[in-house]
Amino acid sequence: MKSALLSIPFCTLALIATSLTSCTESQDSQTTSTSPTTSTQSPISSVIRINSTSQNWSPSQPWNKQASSSRSALGAVLSDQRILTTAAMVTNATYIELENADSTHSIPAKVTAIDYEANLAILEADEATSDNATDFFKDLQAMEISKPLAIGDTLDIIQLEDSGMPLVTSSVIRTVDIISSFSAGHYFLTYQSKASMQSASNSYSLPAIHQGKLTGLLTSYDKSDQILDITAPEIISAFLKDAEDGQYEGFPSLGVAIHFTVDPGFREWLKIPDELGGLYVSKIAKGSAAENAGIEEGDVITKIGKYDIGRRGYYTDDNYGKLYWSHLIRGNQENNSALDLTILRDGKEHVINTTLTRPIEKLVPANTYEQAPRYLVKGGFIFQELTYSYLRAFGTDWESKAPLDLVDIIASQEDYQEGRNKIVLLTATIPTPATTGYESLRNYIITSVNGETIADIPSLINAFKTPDQDGLHTISIKDGTPETIYLDATTSDTVDQELLKRGIPALSHQ
Repeated sequence: MKSALLSIPFCTLALIATSLTSCTESQDSQTTSTSPTTSTQSPISSVIRINSTSQNWSPSQPWNKQASSSRSALGAVLSDQRILTTAAMVTNATYIELENADSTHSIPAKVTAIDYEANLAILEADEATSDNATDFFKDLQAMEISKPLAIGDTLDIIQLEDSGMPLVTSSVIRTVDIISSFSAGHYFLTYQSKASMQSASNSYSLPAIHQGKLTGLLTSYDKSDQILDITAPEIISAFLKDAEDGQYEGFPSLGVAIHFTVDPGFREWLKIPDELGGLYVSKIAKGSAAENAGIEEGDVITKIGKYDIGRRGYYTDDNYGKLYWSHLIRGNQENNSALDLTILRDGKEHVINTTLTRPIEKLVPANTYEQAPRYLVKGGFIFQELTYSYLRAFGTDWESKAPLDLVDIIASQEDYQEGRNKIVLLTATIPTPATTGYESLRNYIITSVNGETIADIPSLINAFKTPDQDGLHTISIKDGTPETIYLDATTSDTVDQELLKRGIPALSHQ
């Protein structure tokens, strides 16, 4: 058997990457060329350059990291020698450097708080450079966070030339919306303005200023439509307040899936009066604030706090006008804050007091940044837990390019919860003597191994410890062809040892 194994071209490890496209970070904030406007106040003393080097884990070979990449940005100087930037700028960073405007001084930095959902991060100088940090920050001035603005207000977007000279582009807030800027499925209050940006160094994320105060951070720039997305000051203020004690928690969640109540027949069935709007609660996450408060599937939320909720989920904000209801949960509230919800249940109105909490971890976690993937290699089969990072590796349009059954799980995770902590996939197959005939298998959901229900990678590893009396591992897959895979235990154990010799550093990570 060993000689046969040695004749197998184990360079086929590289072939498993062909089922996924390379995972790249979007840099939407790269700008077009135009003439900037003139600022009456130089921002140079309140912004600094940020340089980061990052490495993401490989979605196809989870024991490896991808090639390193570099990013540049501008950060806003806050009090206590802190720097505000986007989470996208420092995610999976292996090295972060702060550099002054004219590039004459630099110091290494670290992340002290990060929110991937809201796309915000706080940087501070590394402790080892505390003496240099004092000197680095001595001529810098901290910016205050501005009050909420209004549609029609003007923002200055700050860039720096290579020479250190500032470029200031003025733009007018056109709309205010709830937008996801980095982590899929998480939406936050965002100003949208229009301007033609000039190409310049350090353009990955940029401070937006109003009357000398920091309003937000540029998170994306559509150069074809010249639309800028800028995180609103309410979100930044809430982020900074949460991070003050050094124990950042994150924004709260209600934990419901909803449907609009536009259809007249649906409204009649729900007994909703014509004068009311409302959102139909279709699903409730286990352990969520909604479940703990006693909200039930089939309830109709008609009011959040003092605000009436329309048939499509919009309410009239005191400052911005029409906004989507989620801002009342993930923008106006803190963790553990109390909030009254008015609901209709069987046509009768009830007021339910809810204590908002952080969302519980889902079967498919939205954020696995900084974490090595959990995986198992057995006999040439590669098993991983389904994550957004894995799905995003199928490309920019992963919702249409990734396997449909995996994408469908995102919208119906509650349907898969029984017996599971995570969704375990057979993501790829290395051609080996143990996997002969199964080489094309990939992206199948694993339900059981050797009769044991698979809840996560640790349970999978444990299940492979006990083959049946015939020395076979029996692997059951959901809705697959074939429905069952048989893996010879002795052969797979031998293959595992050869894989370790041929470059896989570890057969599993949990």
